[in-house]
Amino acid sequence: MYYLFDGTYLGFLSCVFESFERKEAIIVPITPKDHQIDLFKDRRTIITDSGKALRVQKGLQERIGKADAMDFYRAFLSEDRKAWLASFFILRQIFSGRTDIRQDFGNDDVLYFSQILKKVSRERHRMKAFVRFSKSSDGLFFALVEPDFNVLPLISDFFRKRYADMPWLIYDVKRNYGLLFDTRQVGEVQLSPEEVQDATMPSIAIEMDERDELFQHLWKQYYTSTNIEARKNIKLHLQHVPRRYWKYLVEKK
Repeated sequence: MYYLFDGTYLGFLSCVFESFERKEAIIVPITPKDHQIDLFKDRRTIITDSGKALRVQKGLQERIGKADAMDFYRAFLSEDRKAWLASFFILRQIFSGRTDIRQDFGNDDVLYFSQILKKVSRERHRMKAFVRFSKSSDGLFFALVEPDFNVLPLISDFFRKRYADMPWLIYDVKRNYGLLFDTRQVGEVQLSPEEVQDATMPSIAIEMDERDELFQHLWKQYYTSTNIEARKNIKLHLQHVPRRYWKYLVEKK
């Protein structure tokens, strides 16, 4: 049975609740964004119910603790459909009394769940390390990113605490939404296609702060002057800073 939901985590947890209530143990969660959705004839539309979802979340926390319960949210943010299936299997096992299932790495679902958590965690750490802000003339610090996974919710607190005294916007171009901090609170924003296009060409659309341009120029000069040719280790460098992150770094532009 295919469960069609709205693509949110509360929607996913609503699917878990419905599967128990309807006694449907084998389900495949899908969203309207999935390709060829009309081919899934045997499907049920699940309406997101925050009450039911929170009951699942509370029950999960009572069984395995709040910290471990967060792992299912992190796995969900991978947007990996195989990870969603693995999560669903593990959740059913936990609610059926097998709270130790997460240590059974001989099980393919458990192993995949563990692997995807490591990948999401790695991407979260890299975003925290490689995000570079530019300052516009109106005082807003902005950064455009394209993470492999939907990790913006996982880095929000880090940037809010680290840059508590400045307004900033981190925008995920791939998923077309961003986090905007106004020095008081973080909110989710969505730009129009035209605004995203403008933001990707700051030299045309955004009047840069002159001091920011100077700092970027000085940083590039510093990076070049300290980059000793004889001591280059490209393989090691790529292990720590993969090429796909270079577009975020001033010194690589």
